[in-house]
Amino acid sequence: MTSLKPSYASRSYVIPCTAAFRDQVLGLATRRHASVADIARAVLLVVGSAGVAGHDDPGEPMAAERERVVVKSGALEGRALLRKPRLQARLPGGLSAATIRKALAIALALDQGRLELRVGAAGAGAAVERRLEAAAEEGQRLAQMIGALAFDPLAHGVRNRAEALYVLGFPPGAMPDQRTVRERFRLLARVHHPDGAFGDHRRMTQLNEAVALLQRGR
Repeated sequence: MTSLKPSYASRSYVIPCTAAFRDQVLGLATRRHASVADIARAVLLVVGSAGVAGHDDPGEPMAAERERVVVKSGALEGRALLRKPRLQARLPGGLSAATIRKALAIALALDQGRLELRVGAAGAGAAVERRLEAAAEEGQRLAQMIGALAFDPLAHGVRNRAEALYVLGFPPGAMPDQRTVRERFRLLARVHHPDGAFGDHRRMTQLNEAVALLQRGR
């Protein structure tokens, strides 16, 4: 049996689900100005392991439910694939896709009034709501800060060494060794990977281009 207690280190999850469930969750995230990970994390924190485990799992899509997607980067860029509808989120390790689906289902039920969250101490429910609102506001502030401090994507992509240094945040003329380049890439990838709360596909693509160019020694 998979433990609901997450480990400290975070990881990216792919959560297979029906298209209808995915669209409802994304709609909730948009209305609440939060990410899918924010919503799941809040439910796991407030409802607890036992509450999440006891909720029904919306389940994976039927075998016939597949979507056509076009790969945006990597070796298969531009190729059309058929895959299960899914959600993606970066959360603490040790969770299962079923646990995350259950947490998101609870969030939908609360939002739609089909489920009521009761807290024993007087006023505790309002306190929890204030903490969740504060967490959402902090997430928005962090997103704005990251957007202001991050590099502006190059319109034409990364074409030379100077542009690769710019994308990775090194000064012009810098000569970082391969280890330094890899460490800088891993640091920035944690921020800009599309699976993360503050992910950006264009920046992540150009990070990949930059590190590949510097590793080739151009």
